[in-house]
Amino acid sequence: MKTFNVPITYRSPLITAIKNSRKQQDKMKKDFTPTLLTMGSLHIYLARHFGFCYGVENAIEISFRTIESNPGKRIFLLSEMIHNPQVNADLQSRGVQFLQDNYGHQLIPFEELTADDVVIIPAFGTTLEIESKLNSLGIPVEKYNTTCPFVEKVWNRSEQIAQKGYTIVIHGKPKHEETRATFSHAASNAPSVIVNDMQEAENLAKYITGEKPAAHFYTEFANRFSAGFDVTQHLQRIGVVNQTTQLATDTQAIAEFLKQTIQAHYGLTPDNIETRFADTRDTLCYATNDNQTAVTGMLQTPADIAIVVGGYNSSNTTHLAELCELQLPTYFINGEEKLLSPNEIHHYNFHTKEEYLASGYLPTSNPARILITSGASCPDAVVESVIRKLASFYGVEDKLDAVIKEFAG
Repeated sequence: MKTFNVPITYRSPLITAIKNSRKQQDKMKKDFTPTLLTMGSLHIYLARHFGFCYGVENAIEISFRTIESNPGKRIFLLSEMIHNPQVNADLQSRGVQFLQDNYGHQLIPFEELTADDVVIIPAFGTTLEIESKLNSLGIPVEKYNTTCPFVEKVWNRSEQIAQKGYTIVIHGKPKHEETRATFSHAASNAPSVIVNDMQEAENLAKYITGEKPAAHFYTEFANRFSAGFDVTQHLQRIGVVNQTTQLATDTQAIAEFLKQTIQAHYGLTPDNIETRFADTRDTLCYATNDNQTAVTGMLQTPADIAIVVGGYNSSNTTHLAELCELQLPTYFINGEEKLLSPNEIHHYNFHTKEEYLASGYLPTSNPARILITSGASCPDAVVESVIRKLASFYGVEDKLDAVIKEFAG
């Protein structure tokens, strides 16, 4: 896979050594057991896969190269490039300004832009409407477009099944930038509707079977269906695609449920189900799959707590925390500064969307066993800083150099 030129400050000698060692031992990526870092009274288990993915590294490289190649120009990001506070702060410190917040609310009016300005499209992509607006201002959106190739794969797959007459069902968070972008692209080719979770998929199924009155659909799914959507016609042939950072198992479960609904309602067999249901399993992102599967593998190791590192508004990171908290006390933090002391931690509760102060969070067992993973937009350097902080709390930071040498060979 291609390697990218990202700022050295995002790299980590420790994490790089570990990842290179695991890659050499497991080139086919079939071993999802965690990596054990033994430091006396502290044992840290790192997930097999975590941190920057292809799409994120691609976006970072393009963004920093854009800054370097456009001295003196005003440079804007359509919104946060990725959901990571350190990376976005770095870009802002270099003069980059955000045009919108994460929900599409305008921070700087498009009318203030000129054809001499540079606008970077974030890794989530953007809507066709915004692309058209920027082009009309003389700003070429394709020149500084960091849209993740795996997001574009979803758009392409949506277009392919649209050409075969299927309606597009998008599994995603309705307000998320990527979902809004995917909906825009899908809706330009076919009737489209967004479902957030299995409960909404079950409600949608009741319109497929006629269990719910068609008129109720337009209220229940308000602002989540394409113009001209006819619930009596457009749910007869469907295909499911996803926001790439959703839980892969959730997308698969929703797709399978809707498939079974279609099959039962129309009396189809597995041999002819494709007449009304498109196979779209290939839209699942490899990095989302790998990171989530690695967490599942990591959780098979007996441990005391789990720490998940990444941006609080990062969908893929939130899902990693969701998996961990099913089995262990889990602390979701966005940097080592949240580890206030051996007794106190500031951590994020993604259910309430608030940060809380917790005490007595560190295990006192000997050895203490801590599982660690991070989201796809979290720099490895941030993960290393968390590990170093934890090691200092247990008085074993001096053992990290030996760990690096062990994995560096």
